[in-house]
Amino acid sequence: MHKARMNPLDPVHNAKQYKRVQGTHQIEHFFRTAAGLEIDKEDIRRYYNFVDKKVFDLLFVAQHTAKANGRVAVELRDIPIAKGLQESIQEFRALDSDVGLERILESAIPEPRSDLPFSQEVEQRLPEIAGGLSFAVARSFKIIDPKTKHPASEEWERAFQLFDLLL
Repeated sequence: MHKARMNPLDPVHNAKQYKRVQGTHQIEHFFRTAAGLEIDKEDIRRYYNFVDKKVFDLLFVAQHTAKANGRVAVELRDIPIAKGLQESIQEFRALDSDVGLERILESAIPEPRSDLPFSQEVEQRLPEIAGGLSFAVARSFKIIDPKTKHPASEEWERAFQLFDLLL
């Protein structure tokens, strides 16, 4: 595939490209372990889009919080991590020791666009925050339909709608 030559004056929107091929097996294993789900390649695309959008949403709010508090950088306390997400992050940590998804998320999370820089702590914690979101969305399928084994497009849409209500 031919890459278009970038003008040095063009903004860089995503300096770290998704490694979508990398991690397919870990993502499949993660969904199987976290919620007993079998997902396919299209589901993995949906999953990456979900993580991308929700991390962006969290960091968007965090940026505004940091600005409102007069900070020069976004700090971890600016990210709106509710109790449920914190619990999902802890569940993800426990589960991920066998799966290895956090390593994949480190390279998969795109560089967020922001007027403020992110603290080193925020950058270090983003993969596990994305992991917590991953755990939560996997479990949400069992809430939507406890009998589901292969989430359909409609179930993905319902899960996204639920998260859009919260984040």
